[in-house]
Amino acid sequence: MSAQPLSVPELLGRDQFEVDEDEPHIVVDARICATCVDKPCVAVCPAQLYTLGPDGELTFDHAGCLECGTCRVVCRTGGIVRWTYPRGTFGVSYRQG
Repeated sequence: MSAQPLSVPELLGRDQFEVDEDEPHIVVDARICATCVDKPCVAVCPAQLYTLGPDGELTFDHAGCLECGTCRVVCRTGGIVRWTYPRGTFGVSYRQG
């Protein structure tokens, strides 16, 4: 009998992150994001780092970012004012395949 495949949250839980608090690799301008009607970044981020508060304000936490760049691709308003790969020794280390 084969083992059940791991779920996405279980796979993501195996990754390791070295967070650069001094120089985040993604910077979001909440004022610009407030002008975005559909906020696609919330739906497409595989790590679910973009969230909407009860007041509809977008919040973002760069810790746990998978560095896929999807948010940058779908942002049409320019709310993501900076997106770069993290500096050396920082960022995600994939531990599953």
